[in-house]
Amino acid sequence: MTRRIVYISGTRADFGLMRGTLTAIHAEPGLSLSVLVTGMHLSPTHGDTVREIEASGLPIVAQVPVATTPANGATMARAISSMIAAFTDVLEVRRPDLVLLLGDRGEMLAGAVAALHLNIAVAHIHGGERSGTVDEPIRHAVSKLSHLHLTATVEARDRLVRMGEHAANVHVTGAPGLDGLADADRQSRFEVAACHGFDPDRPIALMVYHPVLQEAATAGGQAGTILDAALATGAQVLALMPNADAGSDDVRAQLEARRDHEDVALVTHLRRDDFLDAMARADVIVGNSSAGIIEAASFGTPVVNIGTRQNLRERNANVIDVPIDARAIGAAITTALAAGRLTPANIYGDGQAARRIVALLRDIPLNARLMAKANAN
Repeated sequence: MTRRIVYISGTRADFGLMRGTLTAIHAEPGLSLSVLVTGMHLSPTHGDTVREIEASGLPIVAQVPVATTPANGATMARAISSMIAAFTDVLEVRRPDLVLLLGDRGEMLAGAVAALHLNIAVAHIHGGERSGTVDEPIRHAVSKLSHLHLTATVEARDRLVRMGEHAANVHVTGAPGLDGLADADRQSRFEVAACHGFDPDRPIALMVYHPVLQEAATAGGQAGTILDAALATGAQVLALMPNADAGSDDVRAQLEARRDHEDVALVTHLRRDDFLDAMARADVIVGNSSAGIIEAASFGTPVVNIGTRQNLRERNANVIDVPIDARAIGAAITTALAAGRLTPANIYGDGQAARRIVALLRDIPLNARLMAKANAN
């Protein structure tokens, strides 16, 4: 009997990380996958990235638009409320066997709440990790609402067990975003530089900076400080626009104010492969994206991680942590540029997560014992 799975996707980031795994699920005999699309995917401001899901050939079960403006905490909270209602309607009609979620965003929390109340099994990827800020409590809340856990690291698995999740339901699969990184035929540095109007003989920094909810009022100034500090080192900066969280309007404004700088290239969205090409060929990554903490080590790209957004995650050897201070940021970038690339090595996995996730989703019994959520201790 075919096991029906719905994956909920709200951003370019989660879909990019999961695309390979979703494709593998879709191709697996005995599994039937569809994608429930919501959030920034349906926003022209954020690139209408639903088109990438459509182009992938993966079936879309529903599109659930939600407000992303004004970019503040109230909008984020109201979006969760509207998503719970809309997801419940979709899942009640479709009745999948399992809902698949990744990470720590509000759409994942909404999906877990809806599925749990419909007695649909929930599988959560990247649970058990620490990061501080609003992301951490949301991530742990999703874990406590989930039945099956697919973690990136042993430390994350152990934390979930200490949180009361049954050890038999917590599995280390590795991070799905690492799959295929080592095997792909990446663009050359010259091709990446030419694409963004850069000189390949000068340093290139990839900047990805998202606002932190608790620091929304100062997020714009933080982004301006980071970009100016990077430019002061002599680097050319490829800067991605932020997500739709509280404070993002101010971050966008600060980036736009520097659009005409000869060493700045601003992009609303990069396709996953283009983003990975940039990550692989940049001399340094600056900002606070989880991509710098997780994926970048597989390329050996040095990372200057700034501020609090990722401050409790497990680190690879390529990460330099600094506060939001122009002098500290500039010094760290200079140090990273002088040291150069590291030997690729990554504590978040071996690039085989999809194979493990597919096997678990295919074979785990979705029985009353799994569905009976209760702390193990």
